[in-house]
Amino acid sequence: MAGHSHWAGIKHKKGKADKQRSKLFSKLSREITVAAKLGMPDPDMNPRLRSAVQAAKEANMPKDNIDRAIKKSQGNDEANYEAVVYEGFGPSGTAMIVEALTDNKNRTISNMRSIFEKNGCSLGTEGSVSYQFEICGLIKIKKDSCSEDEIFEQSTNFGAEDFKVEGEFYEIYTKKNNLHEIQSELEKKYQLNFCGIIYNPKSSIKVEKQDFEKIISFIDALEDDDDVQKVYSNFEVDEKILTEMSS
Repeated sequence: MAGHSHWAGIKHKKGKADKQRSKLFSKLSREITVAAKLGMPDPDMNPRLRSAVQAAKEANMPKDNIDRAIKKSQGNDEANYEAVVYEGFGPSGTAMIVEALTDNKNRTISNMRSIFEKNGCSLGTEGSVSYQFEICGLIKIKKDSCSEDEIFEQSTNFGAEDFKVEGEFYEIYTKKNNLHEIQSELEKKYQLNFCGIIYNPKSSIKVEKQDFEKIISFIDALEDDDDVQKVYSNFEVDEKILTEMSS
């Protein structure tokens, strides 16, 4: 089981979700505002905004918060956020990709450097680890919404590159440039639980429980920064360890 998204549920089961709720809503609001500012403020006309709104709904973010974030994009006094990506080396030699939205790159790079160093890790330069990942699109649909054969056939017909079953979701991988086209076709029939551009590791590093705990702690520290939106890694952990830590 590789990467960040597959162990995210552990934090919820450990009771960390409530503590992070406000911070999560802030990050989701920022993505909604940026998506609306870069395109149309109407989700039906803006695939990125539609994905951002869906992510907010999945996190049970109140509709008023979503509407307020969209309205912010139309104001002249709103900060101009810029998308930045940082690369580095995490615990046990794992590769780390950090996506952020910031209105002050000097502040954010300083914070990233500090978090990496405090955790015994090193912030890299552009290209230092990104070659270990493929930038692609990912769509998630709950398994109880349709049969595996049906969604596999549909997504393949629309041009999907890969298809996997992970936990309670069907995962549909697309080329980066084809994501929103396939998104528009699939959402005519299914509710999409996630849709976005991700860094998918080409290969993974298997880690044991002790190293896995260090990785979790490190990623938690990264995600605690207000500017950080997403963290990707190439670690792999045994299912038994996940089950043990989730209990």
